[in-house]
This record gives sequence, structure tokens and C-alpha cells, in this order.
Amino acid sequence: MGIIELRQAKKHYMLGKTVVEAVKGVDISIEAGDFISIAGPSGSGKSTILNMIGLIDTPTAGEVFIDGKSTAKLKDRQLTDLRHDFIGFIFQSFNLIPVLTVRENIEFPLLLGKKPRITKERREWIDTLIAEVGLSEHQKHRPNELSGGQRQRVAIARALVTKPQVVLADEPTANLDSVTGEQILGLMKKVNRDLNTTFIFSTHDNKIVEIADHVIRLKDGLVVENARREKA
Repeated sequence: MGIIELRQAKKHYMLGKTVVEAVKGVDISIEAGDFISIAGPSGSGKSTILNMIGLIDTPTAGEVFIDGKSTAKLKDRQLTDLRHDFIGFIFQSFNLIPVLTVRENIEFPLLLGKKPRITKERREWIDTLIAEVGLSEHQKHRPNELSGGQRQRVAIARALVTKPQVVLADEPTANLDSVTGEQILGLMKKVNRDLNTTFIFSTHDNKIVEIADHVIRLKDGLVVENARREKA
């Protein structure tokens, strides 16, 4: 079994009186250390699948397994803990807290868990992440003092601060110019390689598709391609 499994997962929404079949029954297996692109046009079901994997949304039918556990059998508190400890999130709009500094934004998830405190070990890990994303000289700055690329670097460090096994990235390069987008992808590929962190992208960006080692293409809520490549 992969680190994440979707088995005949379906998701239907009501739009007024109309049933919208966003995802129509998909089987996906994701291995530890994958750098995976979920690609497809708008409305193909990319974000819905990412939300089901991230435990933000529940399937209408079928099952989602995370780390061998069926999420259908977990209580709300268990889902919250699993989401916090196992999964990191990177959003295209960055979702940083404006009044907090770079460092405070990165350490914020550590104040939400079961042990909400910043230990010496955690401080050292935050220092390592800030250096890794190239923001050592900016850690006291607030988001409005940073470029788009720098804000996305903060978002990457924040996603990694809990040492998640999986990072979900929803169109992480959409608001960046092409050069900055390539730098951000390079940084995420390095983290994937060095820490064996699994990255799952929902994207329109062909550059992400090109460097992914596992590509899933969707059309109208169905998987039309599921291909693995040799790791670069």
C-alpha cells in the first residue's frame, strides 16, 4: 500500500438543484518520496482530489487511506491531528499572516499542535529551514515587505516546519514570474530529494509536469493518465 491511497473515490456537490460530479471514481496510489503532478484543465477535479488527500474534504463514496489508515473511520480530532502532523500545505496565494514576521509565520504551525511550544530543537529546525529557503536576512520582515517569491519561500518553510511526510501544493507557481517559479520548484525538488518528503501538486504549470516523477492527468473527474518516470 502507498503512503496515500484513493480507492474509487468520488465527490459530488450540489449546485442549486444540480448534482455536480467533480470526481467520478478514481484509484490513485502515492508512494513515499513521490514528486507528483496532478494535472488537468479547470474543472477536471484537481483541487477536489487535493482537498480529499488533505482531509479538508470527504469523499461522497469510496475511501481515502493515509499512512495505511482509512480516514472514513477516524473521528474529527484524529483527522485534525493527522492533518497537522502528517501533511503540510502550500497555497498559490501564500496565506501568510500579515502581522507576523517571516520567523513567526514559519513557527506558527508548531503553536497549534498537541505540544504547542517552541523547544531548542524546534528553534534549530526553524533556523535550518530559514537558511534553506534563503531568508536568513529577512526573518524579521513582514509579508508586505517581501517579494512574491520570498513569500512563497516562507510558505514552503512553514509547510515543512512540522516535518510532514507529505506536502500538498495547490498551484504554487501561479502567482510567480517564470524565473522565480523555477527557483521555487528547484527548492521543492531539493527538499524532496534531501528529506524524502512527498510532494503532491495540483497544477496547470507544464514545468511542474516536466520535472515530476509521477504524473496523473485528469479530465472531467476521471484519471486519463497515471504514469511513473525514472527519478531525476
